[in-house]
Amino acid sequence: MDFIAPADALFLIAESREHPMHVGLLQVFDPVDGAGAEFARRAHATLTSDQHFHPTFRKRPARLFGTPQLAWTVDSSIELDYHIQRHALPECGGLDALVDRASGLHGALLDRHRPLWEAHLIEGLAGDRVGLYAKIHHALIDGVAAQRLLQRMLTNDPESGAPALVPWHLPPRGARTIVPGRPRSLPAAARMIFAAAGSAPATLRLARTVLLEQQLTLPFAAPRTVFNVPIGGARRCAARSWPVERIRQIKKTTGATFNDVVLAMTAGALRSYLIARSALPDKPLIAMVPVSLRSDSDDGEGGGNSTAALLCTLATDLADPSARLAAISSSMRRSKDVVRALSPAQAVSLSALTLSPLALSLLVPATVALTSPPFNIVISTIPGPREPQFWNGARLDASYPLSIPLDGQAMNITMTSNAESLDIGIVACRRTVPNVATVLDHLERALGDLEEAVY
Repeated sequence: MDFIAPADALFLIAESREHPMHVGLLQVFDPVDGAGAEFARRAHATLTSDQHFHPTFRKRPARLFGTPQLAWTVDSSIELDYHIQRHALPECGGLDALVDRASGLHGALLDRHRPLWEAHLIEGLAGDRVGLYAKIHHALIDGVAAQRLLQRMLTNDPESGAPALVPWHLPPRGARTIVPGRPRSLPAAARMIFAAAGSAPATLRLARTVLLEQQLTLPFAAPRTVFNVPIGGARRCAARSWPVERIRQIKKTTGATFNDVVLAMTAGALRSYLIARSALPDKPLIAMVPVSLRSDSDDGEGGGNSTAALLCTLATDLADPSARLAAISSSMRRSKDVVRALSPAQAVSLSALTLSPLALSLLVPATVALTSPPFNIVISTIPGPREPQFWNGARLDASYPLSIPLDGQAMNITMTSNAESLDIGIVACRRTVPNVATVLDHLERALGDLEEAVY
């Protein structure tokens, strides 16, 4: 029985019907031989035949000293017929039909009496393509780790004769990486808690330095928007891909980073969406941008969460796209400079201070209506493969990450690179954020406006 790290336990404690706490990924595969039905049969057989499970895929919450959410228990057997399900879209549906099916699956809670993951193979996509939607609880793994695990089951060789892999049974890749701050036992967790308590004064001094000297974007500087309200449990997802080269060209012309350009594209889309609803605030929106603290050699097999939280102005008060990009780039550069100067433990501690208002709102929902939002939206970018990838003889056409909206954070935007495309997944409260698919059109216009402004 493993002790659950405090940061991981928060995702279990805060979960409710309104707040499913799993991350998901919707992949689209295109069989190179055009045999969609045969690929689906072969893929299902691959998924259901491998009975070797990494411990992360055997875990479910257990009671320790009569209290839930303190420890993991590891199931000795896994009922694959439950965890892996097969679906079909009616009448050769397109991407919208696939995303709509994923929306319903993404809004459903995982069963805590079983290991906290599911995979859904979805057939009937136009062009003989097949969708694979998978979700895993955020208490088990963060988005970057989940992406790295899924990447390891892919190959860049379309004619590879090696058996197809599944994410819960991957060959070992060197020595296991131990991530600072992730306890594996009760004594280790106790030591971590005492160390955190002892470092509290240093963390507060660090926060004071950030506040007074670095002039960074800080919690509660964000205006209240239509996104920063209580939410329901139903979800609406939206997804689309863009050529990476368009973003690279803006990066090359302006000297900004790839992520800066993506944030500016997103900022322009949010500005347009809010203007269309007559709801754009005078103050600029603030985004929380998660940054992975994992080393390049950490492939995510250890599970758990290891991220820092940066706050960035989206400069939505600026009408000029190039000025907006410059403001975003400056804000991100200052935040990154601070995180680079910290140890991993200090970065986690500072992030905990940044996210503490959000944690409070999860535990005491009434605070959402009584306080200003700590930030307006979470925008994540997860690095993906740089070359075309294949699995079971099919090319990976798209890989849309689907994350977690929360009370006070009704929409989440997550994106990943996939060879020469940028795949963007949006998840929103179905009731609170109407017409979320229009954000995709606003993203296209925002990218076009950036191109016009900088060329």
